[in-house]
Amino acid sequence: MSQEQFFQRHQETLEQAVSAIKARDYWTPYPENPSPRAYGETAAADGEAAFKATLGQSFELDMPGITGEIEGEVSPYGIEMGVRYPKVDFDQLIPAMKQETKAWRDAGPDVRAGICLEILERLNKRSFEIGHAVMHTSGQGFMMAFQAGGPHAQDRGLEAVAYGYRAMKEVPAEATWTKPQGKHDPLVMNKKFHIVPRGVAVVVGCSTFPTWNTYPGMFASLVTGNPVIVKPHPASILPAAISVKIAQEVLKEAGFAPYIVSMVADTLDAPVTKELATHKDVKVIDFTGSSFFCNWLEQNATQAQVFTEKAGVNTVIIDSVTDIKAVARNLAFTLSLYSGQMCTTTQAIYIPRDGIKAGDSQMSFDEVAEALSVATSKFLGDNDRACMVLGAIQTPATVARIKECESLGEVVLASEKREHPQFPNAEVHTPLILKVDASDIDKYSEERFGPVSFLIATDSTVHSMALANQVISEKGAITLGVYSTDEDVLDQAEELAMDAKVALSVNLDGGVFVNQSAAYSDFHATGGNPAANASLTDTAFVARRFVVVQSRRHA
Repeated sequence: MSQEQFFQRHQETLEQAVSAIKARDYWTPYPENPSPRAYGETAAADGEAAFKATLGQSFELDMPGITGEIEGEVSPYGIEMGVRYPKVDFDQLIPAMKQETKAWRDAGPDVRAGICLEILERLNKRSFEIGHAVMHTSGQGFMMAFQAGGPHAQDRGLEAVAYGYRAMKEVPAEATWTKPQGKHDPLVMNKKFHIVPRGVAVVVGCSTFPTWNTYPGMFASLVTGNPVIVKPHPASILPAAISVKIAQEVLKEAGFAPYIVSMVADTLDAPVTKELATHKDVKVIDFTGSSFFCNWLEQNATQAQVFTEKAGVNTVIIDSVTDIKAVARNLAFTLSLYSGQMCTTTQAIYIPRDGIKAGDSQMSFDEVAEALSVATSKFLGDNDRACMVLGAIQTPATVARIKECESLGEVVLASEKREHPQFPNAEVHTPLILKVDASDIDKYSEERFGPVSFLIATDSTVHSMALANQVISEKGAITLGVYSTDEDVLDQAEELAMDAKVALSVNLDGGVFVNQSAAYSDFHATGGNPAANASLTDTAFVARRFVVVQSRRHA
C-alpha cells in the first residue's frame, strides 16, 4: 500500500476523531468489549498463543546500533518471562534516526497521520496479545489489561494524532500577503510555512500502564514529524516491544526506515534513561513516573521539550449524600481497582468529624468510615472476582509500603493477602483504609502509591476544601471527587477545582468512577498543578512538538 493510500483508507476515522475532540461526547473506533463479534472467533486464543510464543525468546527489532541482548522482566503473577530484547548503543541509533527526519518531515501531515492510524488499527487487532503482555508485566487483571492496554490506550493514541493533525492543518502551506500603499503599487509577498519537527523524541514508559501512558507521547511526536524512541520501564518491556515492532512493519511497508520508531531497553541494574534523555539530539521527552525523576528531567534535560506526569494526592470530599450505600460501593471499586496502582486513584478522603447528612438521617464520621469499610469488604468478598479487580502488586516496594503505612493512623480496614486462583505466586493485596485527623497532614499529604487511603476528620466541609486546596496546590492531584446534595457546596467545589487546577467529578455513585478517564472527552491531568506539567490531551501537548518555519519573497 502506498503512503497516500494509508491516509485514504483511514481518512474517515481521522475526521471522526477530529470531530470527537471538539464535540467531547462518547466515541471510539476500538471496541472495549473483547468479544468474538468485535475481534473474531479465534482472536482470544490467537492472542494468548502469540504472547506465550514470545516467552523465553529473542525479540527482534530493526534498528542500527544493536550490540547484544538484555532481559530481566519479572511477572507480578510469577510466570517465567525470559524475553530477550535488543541492547542498543543509542550513540549509533540516534544519528541514524536523525538522518531519517527529513524524509519523515517531508512526507507531510496527511501521510504521517495515515501511517499512524494504520499502526493503531494493527495494534487494535492484536489487543489480546498486548493485553496478556500488559497483564504479565504490570500486574493488571486481564480484563483491565485488555481494555486499558489495548483499545483505551489506542484511543489515547488516536486522540493525540487528531490533536496533532488539527494543529498542523491550522497552519496554511502558503499565502500571498498584500499591503496597500495608497497611490503606489501594493507590497506583495509570497510566503511559505513549513511544519518542522523538533527532532528525535523519547517516550519513557512506566511499569503500571506501559501502553496507555506511552501511546499519547509516541503518536503525538510521530504525527508531528519526530522520530520516536520508546524507552520502556525495565519491568514492562514486552508491551512496548510489540507496539514498536508493529510500527516498524507499517513504516517499512510505506517505504520509510523502520527505525523511525525504535526502542531502547535497559534493566533495573543498568539504567540508561538519564544518558538517553540528556543526549544532545533528543529534543522531546515524555515521562510518567516519580516526582523525583520528573523534576530531574525538567532540570537537566534542558535541550528538550519535557512533558511529565508525576505523583499526586488524589482527593475526595464528602459533604452530604443521598444514598450512602451507592456512594460507598462506588468508592470501594475506586479504591480496589488495580490495587490503587493508578495515577488517578483516590488517596485522601475528607469527611467532617461531626458527620454528614445522608438522605433524611445524620451519619457520624465513624458510621461513614464503617460504610466504606463494609462496602469494600463486600465487594471483595468473592475471591475470584477480587483477584480479577485487584490484579497483582507490580513491585515488592509497593507490598512493603502497605505494611509500613499501617502505623500512620487507626486501621479502619486492614489489608489482606489473597491467593490468586490461577497464579499462586502472585502478590494480591486488598486495600488498607486508615483514619487520621486533619492535623496529621504530613501523613496523608504524601503520595502513598498502592492500595492505601486515608479517611481524614476535618472541622467542616469548608475546612475539607481548604485542606484539599492546600495539598493539591503543593503536592498535585489528577482527580478530585466531591459528594454533596447542596448546590452552593458544589459551586464552591467548582471554584476549588479551578483554583487548584484539578479535574472534578461530582456525586459519582453509579457506573462511572473518579479514577476512569475517557479519551476524546476527558482531559487527563491539567498541567496546572504539581501532578503533571501537561495534559492528555490538549493542543499544548502536541503543538510544542513542532515549529513553523516561514520563508517569504517578493511576488
